[in-house]
Amino acid sequence: MRIIFFFVLVFFCQISQAQKLLILGDSLSAAYGMQQQQGWPYLLQQRTDWQLINASISGETTAGGVARLPALLQQHQPDAVLIELGGNDGLRGHAIGTIESNLNEIITLVKQHKAAPVLMQIRIPPNYGPRYGQQFSRIYPQLAEKHQITLWPFFMDNIAVNSDLMLGDGIHPNSEAQPLISEFVGKLLADFEPD
Repeated sequence: MRIIFFFVLVFFCQISQAQKLLILGDSLSAAYGMQQQQGWPYLLQQRTDWQLINASISGETTAGGVARLPALLQQHQPDAVLIELGGNDGLRGHAIGTIESNLNEIITLVKQHKAAPVLMQIRIPPNYGPRYGQQFSRIYPQLAEKHQITLWPFFMDNIAVNSDLMLGDGIHPNSEAQPLISEFVGKLLADFEPD
């Protein structure tokens, strides 16, 4: 009986020691149009030692992320936060300064909570005009440099150009794309060490 208790105790200690990654994202990370078990965060959880907490919501904006983040940080106490937001802001033509300000606040909140912010580069379709698109894309490396934080490449870069991996709306990855995204993010996460 004592031996069984010992192994159960060891098992739960290992779980509690697993580093936590909070995913603060939008529909690209929320398994849009499919079951949660098909989405890349769920698939990645099966192959990483990190404990993933997927707090992504379809339609989420940077302002929504700012509003929800304090409670999420308090509830989950993550070691790191992957910030995958801004796409919906860009698709709605929100002001570049507003998007940057919101992302800046998210990064600051994460740091204040003693967690490591990880910013994901986001891009929007080219039909929004080259000037706006370039200004939007530049937000991410500029903030990463300003805060000296990790910037991950956009996991949709090699997915969005392949119609076989996209839903009919041309914006969201389909179920066939999810394992590829899981592998892509998994490699980045394997090399990541929070400060």
